[in-house]
Amino acid sequence: MSTRAEHYPAVVQQREQISSHLVRLTLGGDGLADFASTGIPDEWVGLIVPGQFQSRYYTVRSWDGAQMVLDVVVHETGLVTQWASGDCVGDTVTITEPKGSFTLPEDARWVYLVGDLTALPAMARIVETLGPDIPVKVWAEVGEQVPGYFDEGFVSRGDLSWIPHQAEHGSGLATWVESLPWPEEPGYFWMAGESAQMRAIRKHLMRELKLPPTTYDVMGYWRGVAKRQPRSVDPGPIYRAGKAAGKTDEQIWADYDAARENE
Repeated sequence: MSTRAEHYPAVVQQREQISSHLVRLTLGGDGLADFASTGIPDEWVGLIVPGQFQSRYYTVRSWDGAQMVLDVVVHETGLVTQWASGDCVGDTVTITEPKGSFTLPEDARWVYLVGDLTALPAMARIVETLGPDIPVKVWAEVGEQVPGYFDEGFVSRGDLSWIPHQAEHGSGLATWVESLPWPEEPGYFWMAGESAQMRAIRKHLMRELKLPPTTYDVMGYWRGVAKRQPRSVDPGPIYRAGKAAGKTDEQIWADYDAARENE
């Protein structure tokens, strides 16, 4: 029995620039007919764009049974950035099967959501999924606010806080979280962002607050450096040449590794 993850071809039907660093892609087409959501509000999928064979993971902002919305953070460089920054409507991409991790304990009386721009789609979907039945507070570390991104009713309750970047390069969310007030009642803490910050927060939750592991979920979405560095070997041409030669993905990977060793 094959254990290969399911892949789904999808067509970019719409592209919308919703902030200077956030692009909304609406995907659809017959290839998504068999796609099944996990129903977990922070679920993510792998996205493989034309000319690439490596996937990058993105939160499913919404799925209505026919169309999928992904909000993509664009940077100076990156596998997806150059493609998503241009006119990609009509392109065919590949989506992998979804996975999620948000697991609200039955006795939770509150939810804290903390993250940077990359976590914004998951936090917004979690807020929408939970609704008004449980108090939720969101702290979003962003370079610029994204008006209208969260439900108006949620925003009007004053439970959304936009906070400026806490570090010159990347993120400083760990220090911010350490200053948060923690309710005495049981709750659930969810956080995503730069990996080093997430490691620091896990240590704080385990060693200082001594929280049970079932009461929090902390995920590293990206790795920070002073400045993002482009790849010295572009995998795109190697992928296209390999496919044209009829090579398998494993053989193309070997060619890519060999090229990097010889750089």
